Amino acid sequence: MAGETIITVVGNLTADPEIRYTQNGLPVANFTIASTPRSFDRQANEWKDGDALFLRASCWREFAEHVAGSLSKGMRVVAQGRLRQRSYQDRDGNNRTAIELEVDEIGPSLRYATAQVTRAARSADAQKGPAAQPAEQQWAEPPTGEQWGAFGDDTPF
Repeated sequence: MAGETIITVVGNLTADPEIRYTQNGLPVANFTIASTPRSFDRQANEWKDGDALFLRASCWREFAEHVAGSLSKGMRVVAQGRLRQRSYQDRDGNNRTAIELEVDEIGPSLRYATAQVTRAARSADAQKGPAAQPAEQQWAEPPTGEQWGAFGDDTPF
């Protein structure tokens, strides 16, 4: 969609991805990526860490299940997705704003590690395409607005 803010973040997962299911049974994986910039201080002749960015992220459907089954706390990942801004009221009635990453692609960083990739088996409905799936399983936009109400007043993560 035009006008969306697409970013790529390289960082480490602060915890194992948490998978939850909406009232319709739609899986969503939530996790936080910590990205810390480093720069070389020539006067001190050493690397210095900058302020860390902790970015909440989510992904949906079968993708969420793949992420939850493949990634774990501490893994260095490369994630690309769309920034989303969401406003809500907390339990005390204060208006809050959250900026989150809706992940389109994610995988382990191979800079300091190796990985073994296994192609996931597709379900029979997924192989037939979205039109053959029940309406609640078709590829649609993730829940927004009132649909978040299932999580209460807190952020859904």
